[in-house]
Amino acid sequence: MPIHDWSRAPAGLFHHFHQHWAVSICDALNAGRLPRGFYALLEQHAAGVIPDVVTLQRGPRSKVLPDRSGGIAVAEAPPKTRFVSQASDEEIYAAKADRIVVYNPLGDIVAVIELVSPGNKNSRHAIRSFVEKTLDFLRQGIHILIIDLFPPSRRDPQGIHKVIWDEVQEEAFELPSDKPLTLVAYSAGVPKKAYVDPVAVGDTLPDMPVFLDSATYILAPLEATYLATWETCPEPLRELIATPARSVASQASDK
Repeated sequence: MPIHDWSRAPAGLFHHFHQHWAVSICDALNAGRLPRGFYALLEQHAAGVIPDVVTLQRGPRSKVLPDRSGGIAVAEAPPKTRFVSQASDEEIYAAKADRIVVYNPLGDIVAVIELVSPGNKNSRHAIRSFVEKTLDFLRQGIHILIIDLFPPSRRDPQGIHKVIWDEVQEEAFELPSDKPLTLVAYSAGVPKKAYVDPVAVGDTLPDMPVFLDSATYILAPLEATYLATWETCPEPLRELIATPARSVASQASDK
């Protein structure tokens, strides 16, 4: 199935697809793609780098609510300032996105799969946070696969890989003009390596490597999982994305 133009979708609709695609990839990895003893889990983004071992059980939480007596409810009396700015929905959905985390039989994180959301690139802070998080993973020896189905922005004019790799080693890199989307797998070994496959709307997704160590990888079935996710998408979402964009002239002729 060809890659769709997700830049046409509202952030909330891509978030729906993103979540379900992540589940599909995770299920495929656990259904035989990973070697015996390895496993993949979904984890919601959190501030900072995820810990080396995830705690699957949590102790009881206090049910005592914080005392807000004396505070002013924003809903009842919003602060009165001359200007008020609010972050976009894209940032909210990026914060809610899931990543796929691969563990070895000892319970150590060996790899992460990230599906880029629009909110990861909609501000200098957002893209800087994404790059720093990626570099933190690599410094810890955690391999990464990044799937970015959104065209470059003014913050990553040559794609997300160029911004990340410049922090590892500055070298010339230019996306092909007809392949503006980026798939990149990073091996966190010594030396670090990047395996980049530029793609475009209309292309079939290639399977991409997920490194388990610097000498071993498995292939993530991107095309098969993308297709499976697309087939279960709500019809209005599929119609919005699959219908070719109409030209301005064509729309004007209808008026």
